[in-house]
Amino acid sequence: MKTKIYLAAIFLMTCVMSTKAQFVTFDPSNLAQSIVNTTKQVIETSTTASNMVNNFKETVKLYEQGKKYYDALKSVNNLVKDAKKVQQTVLMVGEISDIYVNSFQKMLTDKNYTVEELGAIAFGYSKLLEQSGDLLGELKAVVSSNGLSMTDKERLDIIDRTYNAVKKNRNLVNYYTKKNIAVSYLRSQRAGDTNRVMALYGSNNEKYW
Repeated sequence: MKTKIYLAAIFLMTCVMSTKAQFVTFDPSNLAQSIVNTTKQVIETSTTASNMVNNFKETVKLYEQGKKYYDALKSVNNLVKDAKKVQQTVLMVGEISDIYVNSFQKMLTDKNYTVEELGAIAFGYSKLLEQSGDLLGELKAVVSSNGLSMTDKERLDIIDRTYNAVKKNRNLVNYYTKKNIAVSYLRSQRAGDTNRVMALYGSNNEKYW
């Protein structure tokens, strides 16, 4: 299902598997559920509204509401190594949201993109965010009743695999952003308008230009 996001996050780091002692006892269920709800809303809003600008305004509003939950999750530091990797996996999905919102806000003001191109860019961001959220579904096995029968190695393998896959998606979102900005920069060179683009996006994108 398209919006089946963060099933695992409902139980994020409530991994109190005392028989295996892999995770510390920590119950941020309300925090995790807030992250679940916000991410679902962001994806639904990003892919269903007909008016792109108004649609994105709503996306920004949802992102700003949800950011406090990610910030709260960042502040949790009394975790053992394995639980910390679960935490970092969820935070990377938050980082994807952050890149999407902040970069696309700038692109909306950039006259070097057509409306159709902006729509395609927004769709690309939302799909990468959706895929990253879906990857966390694998972590559900770690914290479910079925997960209790898993060996330590099986549990750690799931955590590592999900972490690495989400990290790859996060890096892909960074690359996707840089390449889209590069298109604007090349167009601005032809129009003699590079200073505006440099000021809009900053100089940290130069290596892709």
